[in-house]
Amino acid sequence: MSVKPPRVWVSNAKPARGEIVRVRAQIEHAMESGLRVDGDGKPRPRNIVRRFEARLGANLIFVWEPGISIAQNPYIEFTFAAREGGELVMQWADEKDVTLEARKTLTLA
Repeated sequence: MSVKPPRVWVSNAKPARGEIVRVRAQIEHAMESGLRVDGDGKPRPRNIVRRFEARLGANLIFVWEPGISIAQNPYIEFTFAAREGGELVMQWADEKDVTLEARKTLTLA
């Protein structure tokens, strides 16, 4: 996984209670399927993002488990209703157990 931080955009960091918040996030990751070969004809080891999850405080609000058909540098977009403020924590984990995390604070208006 990349050492670059994820790119994250939140539609409103100070939403009103019940307002729909849209989140867009992208990381740099090769998403190697294990089906390609290098210049020497050897298979490239498989390593894809196996899980993405987003939590607001202690509440799990979104989970995504992509497969090998996802392109490199996966982009994800999701929405949720703002019922509480807190820290939005997004975490990506790949098959080599490397994790990457991004955080955004949401405060109810």
